[in-house]
Amino acid sequence: MPASPAPVSILIAEKRATAAQRMQAILAQRGHQVSICQGAEECLALAEQNYFDLIFLAERLAGASTAQLVARLVDLFPETIVIMVSPEPTVPAAVEALRLGAFDFVPDPEDEDSLVFAVEQGVQYKRLRRENGERRREINQKYDVQNIVGQSRPMQDVFRMIHKVAATDASVLILGESGTGKELVARAIHAQSARAERPLVPVNCGAIPAELLESELFGHEKGAFTGAIKTRLGRFELAEGGTIFLDEVGDMSPMLQVKLLRVLQEHQFERIGGAKTINVDIRVIAATHRDLRKRVEEATFREDLYYRLNVVPIKVPPLRERRSDIPLLADYFLERLGRLKGLGHKRLHPEVIERLMRHQWPGNVRELENLLERMVILSEGDVILLEDLPPKLAGPGALPPLEHGEALPPAAPVPGLPVLTDEGLDFNAAVDDFERGLIVAALERTGWVKNQAASLLRLNRTTLVEKIKKKGIKAPDNLTLS
Repeated sequence: MPASPAPVSILIAEKRATAAQRMQAILAQRGHQVSICQGAEECLALAEQNYFDLIFLAERLAGASTAQLVARLVDLFPETIVIMVSPEPTVPAAVEALRLGAFDFVPDPEDEDSLVFAVEQGVQYKRLRRENGERRREINQKYDVQNIVGQSRPMQDVFRMIHKVAATDASVLILGESGTGKELVARAIHAQSARAERPLVPVNCGAIPAELLESELFGHEKGAFTGAIKTRLGRFELAEGGTIFLDEVGDMSPMLQVKLLRVLQEHQFERIGGAKTINVDIRVIAATHRDLRKRVEEATFREDLYYRLNVVPIKVPPLRERRSDIPLLADYFLERLGRLKGLGHKRLHPEVIERLMRHQWPGNVRELENLLERMVILSEGDVILLEDLPPKLAGPGALPPLEHGEALPPAAPVPGLPVLTDEGLDFNAAVDDFERGLIVAALERTGWVKNQAASLLRLNRTTLVEKIKKKGIKAPDNLTLS
């Protein structure tokens, strides 16, 4: 029998329950983490919210043609190995699956040797591909975006926007929570623009005291104020011909907002204490984690400036909305940290990946990078294990791994069936209460992640979202319904 590779995460998409359970038993016996689904939509939802090294995909799943599903999986999750399985394979189906990007075709998925060998070959191919960087180059060539790690649907939308807006000179407003990588997006836009040979000058408007920010942006003349012992050029002048990146522009004072509006409209300004008007040829990219629309309504941010900055908005998703990128980001950071720290390229145990996938990540990508740096330094050996995680992820209060192939007890009690008495009951109200209890239980069980809750309830995600809105279900204050 072929030797089994190190444990990996596997999804079995097979409508025949008996066959799926047989495959799960074979692979789980060898230490692999195995989940099961039966439909195409559920397969895509699980792949979006979880990381799988391999997906065994049966022919003719409900909800999509085999060719459509293979093509979509390969496009959305290029790091995942897709292996087709069928008890009655046809040559055209096998050829088409391989043509669309499937790695292999297994004719008898319940044969133990064939199944284990397919896993071994898939993992080996995945390792070799990662080592030579072939797939990373393919991704970069496809989206023409360097230095941004991501393959999820939300990040693909960001990549497409970067590519479109870089060819223009329009102002861009990058929106997103702290730690999502807004500056990386700004740098990618500049690097692909016609101004790439000129400087990109970043300014963090939230980190510089308001009384100093004006001088930092516009410069000052000698003697303009106490301590101005010589003339100083501002960031706008230093960015001449290139791009200025105004991070946390929502923190800018009303007085500076007026001066920035003039630069955007007329490309002119004066240094502090100076009378000479300076003309500049620059592109402005701004970013903020604040709700500028709300600030406009509160009259703390100028409406005319908001529209000048918001010519092309780009929303960078938080990490909890792009969970399928977590393993790819982790591998990228582990490789870089191992090289910088001289500790080699460590890897994560599948249980650790599962815990990372379930965390809410309030600090986003920056929080993930800091956590991985800690574990690279403190962990023993080449594999980072569950005990290497901090208590908030590995301790008793952490969410347990979600096994999609099993029936799980709910995290909260589901309301019981009402008792029918002689007085009768309100049928619609009773059904509504029962349905609401099921939805809340599924959301609590999955950390308030709608895709996973829909999978548990065997519902279409859109249907679940509509029911959540209709019933006014809200996440707890310390969580976000994602």
